[in-house]
Amino acid sequence: MKFTIKRQPFNNQVANILRAIPSKSTIPVLTGIKLAANQNELVMIGSDSEISIEAFLPVADPEYQLDIQTTGQVVVAARLFSEIIRKLPEDTVTIEVDDQLQVSINSGKANFTLNGMAGDSYPQLPIIQGDNQLELPTNQFKAMINQTIFSASNQESRPILTGLHLTSHANHLEGVATDSHRLSKREIPLAIPENFQAFDSLTIPKKTVTELSRIVEDDQDLQMIISDKQVIFTIENLTIYSRLLEGNYPDTDRLIPSDYSSQIIVNSSEFLAAIERASLISHQGKNNVVQLNIEADQVTLSVRGNERGQAIEVIPSQSVTGEAIRISFNPDYMKEALAAFDGVDVKIELQSPVRPIIIRALEESEVPHNELVQLLTPIRTH
Repeated sequence: MKFTIKRQPFNNQVANILRAIPSKSTIPVLTGIKLAANQNELVMIGSDSEISIEAFLPVADPEYQLDIQTTGQVVVAARLFSEIIRKLPEDTVTIEVDDQLQVSINSGKANFTLNGMAGDSYPQLPIIQGDNQLELPTNQFKAMINQTIFSASNQESRPILTGLHLTSHANHLEGVATDSHRLSKREIPLAIPENFQAFDSLTIPKKTVTELSRIVEDDQDLQMIISDKQVIFTIENLTIYSRLLEGNYPDTDRLIPSDYSSQIIVNSSEFLAAIERASLISHQGKNNVVQLNIEADQVTLSVRGNERGQAIEVIPSQSVTGEAIRISFNPDYMKEALAAFDGVDVKIELQSPVRPIIIRALEESEVPHNELVQLLTPIRTH
């Protein structure tokens, strides 16, 4: 195999592939990138047990200036290969593989030789079956991911909670993530094709949607194909394959209260900044707890009982209604929830010191089914 290609766009695609490759694996070949050249294109693949990414670099695409002189395939150490490509001195790079799977990388006066592995030793990617396909609004779907996925669990004791749970409706898509201590829910409007088979339970691993949101650009067309136990995303010359998480996702709708006894209206950025200041003290103690005290027309944040000191701050509020209440919470959870609102005014709804805290945008979207809800479970203190 031998080909010459423009280095920077090649490097960009290598970086995309690298997102799927584990730093360690019991299967050595999975720590490598598979390169396969045919007469029409160069195909690159990276994979672990959860996500696979495949890039297609066509000869016909002028961006790559790809010249394939001989075809073939090889697997090369991913991270070392990526670092070499990234730091090469010239605009073009030539890669050649000999019969002993020695991979030569040449650019200007820089020459590297890496030991490769046989391309046919790399696991086969799943075959895409079925035409149950959705065209997703790219920027809104990315927003859904970024505004929810931080609430997914990192604990493998309940695998079903380690992903983004999607449900399709007649005119919108709903995404939920929870670790049982907090919950994030985002709806986005979506035109569902008549021939699309709606789903009420689809849970995609956290790593898959996180890497997808980093790879896809807002102006790119994003397709989602649902197949047996897997989901496939296609973006121009890139295909992302992912397994789906198995199990029954909890009924999260019943966790979101429909009423409240107290409500405050604050600016999310101002409240976030106050939480960050309070965290300077709360992070110093054994218990990372911040207390919110609502009484009359005043809202106060405080950290008390900490061996390093205390913090008290009155929060500017546009409105304070309902009963007086004192409630404690994890400030790190609150910071991520508030950051998701990107500086808009929010209403914070409370029922009691032991019932969930609900955060919503003050101004409802003019577009139906375009809502973000954040839920935090309070911390019981004595």
